[in-house]
Amino acid sequence: MLPIITNDTIDSILNTYRFELGENYEPYRNHVYRVYNFAVTQLDPKEDLEKLSIATAFHDLGIWTNKTFDYLEPSTELAREYCRKQNISSSDTNEVELMINNHHKLSTVESSVLAEIFREADLIDLTLGLMPKGRKKEDIRLIRNLFPNKGFHLFLIKLFAKNLIVNPTHPFPIFKL
Repeated sequence: MLPIITNDTIDSILNTYRFELGENYEPYRNHVYRVYNFAVTQLDPKEDLEKLSIATAFHDLGIWTNKTFDYLEPSTELAREYCRKQNISSSDTNEVELMINNHHKLSTVESSVLAEIFREADLIDLTLGLMPKGRKKEDIRLIRNLFPNKGFHLFLIKLFAKNLIVNPTHPFPIFKL
């Protein structure tokens, strides 16, 4: 595996939200690049790279821009607006939205191969590589070493705990069946 350590689209998007991300800029950036690399290994054809770059950069951003654990819709809105400003086709925009909206789906995304690849890639990172979804363990280790966690998962655990206290009957608003 030849890791991708930089991507102009991802870096441009993340730099736009550097202030909102604050101290979580580097941990989130590393998460984005881990997910991106886990997904790229499964892409065929490579023409989906731009959609993947956009979705990966935006997929969790609503946590910071809207200060919420129920972040799928805010993240999707940010991506939709970005696509509009970049004159990205409506079909590509729809796929970016599908990827973001379904990246925590508990079952397979049947309607889009790209969305399913993205869902699996995020799951690999969420589980710290314990669910490799067909990726080689040494590739996962390589990517995790290149893009260290820097407290990202601990941040998510704290966010979940806070949401559990505030919304005990709906602690996982981001998960879908």
